[in-house]
Amino acid sequence: MGQRLLAQKNGVAANGRPNVILIFTDDQGYNDVGVFGADDIDTPNLDQMAKDGAMLTHFYAAQAVCSASRAGILTGTYPNRIGIHNAFMPNSKVGLNPDETTLAELLKAEGYATAIFGKWHLGDAKEFMPNNQGFDEYYGIPYSNDMWPLHPQQGPIFNFGPLPLYENEKVLDTLTDQTNLTTEITERSVDFINRNKENPFFLYVPHPQPHVPLFVSDKFKGKSKRGLYGDVIMELDWSVGEIIKAIDKNGLTQNTIIIFTSDNGPWLAYGNHSGSALPFREGKGTGWEGGQREPFIIKYPKEIKAGITIEAPVMAIDILPSIAEVVNAPLAEKEIDGKSAWSLFTGKTDESPQEAYFFYYRVNELFGVRYGKWKLYFPHKYRTMNGQTSGKDGLPGLYKMIDLEQIELYDLEQDESETTDVAATYPEVVKTIIKLADDMRAKLGDSLLDIKGSETRSPGRID
Repeated sequence: MGQRLLAQKNGVAANGRPNVILIFTDDQGYNDVGVFGADDIDTPNLDQMAKDGAMLTHFYAAQAVCSASRAGILTGTYPNRIGIHNAFMPNSKVGLNPDETTLAELLKAEGYATAIFGKWHLGDAKEFMPNNQGFDEYYGIPYSNDMWPLHPQQGPIFNFGPLPLYENEKVLDTLTDQTNLTTEITERSVDFINRNKENPFFLYVPHPQPHVPLFVSDKFKGKSKRGLYGDVIMELDWSVGEIIKAIDKNGLTQNTIIIFTSDNGPWLAYGNHSGSALPFREGKGTGWEGGQREPFIIKYPKEIKAGITIEAPVMAIDILPSIAEVVNAPLAEKEIDGKSAWSLFTGKTDESPQEAYFFYYRVNELFGVRYGKWKLYFPHKYRTMNGQTSGKDGLPGLYKMIDLEQIELYDLEQDESETTDVAATYPEVVKTIIKLADDMRAKLGDSLLDIKGSETRSPGRID
């Protein structure tokens, strides 16, 4: 009994299970963190976190858009498997099916306290909201921060109502200014850590920033060399630092897993109010590297060596089974797509947990496949800002649509910017990837080819 109480006082479950913190930004580019190449934004806390843990240079969001990406990381499935596509609008009739098992539900069943502070965006009907998806505490907004009447373009078109700020199931306020929202989310996070230092906990911090409209508190205004966008990233870096300080102060450092990543690449139409995916091609809303390849840092001193770089591909769908392995929690009975990458994180292997990763977008369209060092794309339409006038100061430019008319193959080891199609040079590689894609289409479908898929599940519906 005494040993158990001692373990709880050190923030460790009686069986030694670690605390878990997942920090998830919105529309942040690969090139928006110092250790991932940014030389015009100071990110000292994230840079130090990488020195203290591992940085992944081939980490992919589950999809290149908000709701789908969040569904992937929280359930360990490709979002199209569970019927989640695109970004949900306010008053959506559809949401994450409560029958799916979220990471919060998996950990709550193991005795963890659970909280989300930030943006939900998996359905704003009561039955789809966080308190019905495994979270004990919720503070934040139910969908993207631009889904409000103050959006200069979309507000009048979509007739958005006020942007609600929730505490659990109650609307605290409707927002007309988001200047202090990052600070408030951070303060809530620190308070949750302080209150649960004697219990195992899961803290999910899905920041609404740097999704437009950009807001930053006075303490970071004008601080970066990349304008308002850089200021916002600096405040997010500060937030990471405050969370790490709270962990250190409470003596939880050795037994807390902290993960930092983003939901998809930068929204390039917004020009100086968007991030950078360099050196990768395109951004948010595409299957190209810039759309889903994200900065990823994981720190867990107890098992992950400090200062390592992992180059094997990993996707957000692998996070839930990885956490399940380290906390020794059983997975739900329903099929998921993710596989544990814990052996990769801890240096027991240098191999990716998956043979291939599949890049879906829109309503179940299979755009591409990552297979080893190769990335193959199938014919599809995609959007680009190349040759277009960029947006500025909160107003977007106009995308043009491009038809990719034939299969293209890229060697990401030699050509990370995807400039040279080598499909004709490596026909056997193309043939292998097509076979993998056909096998996945049989399971999850492909609306480009009018294939339904035999293993998809329905989202939650309020009607």
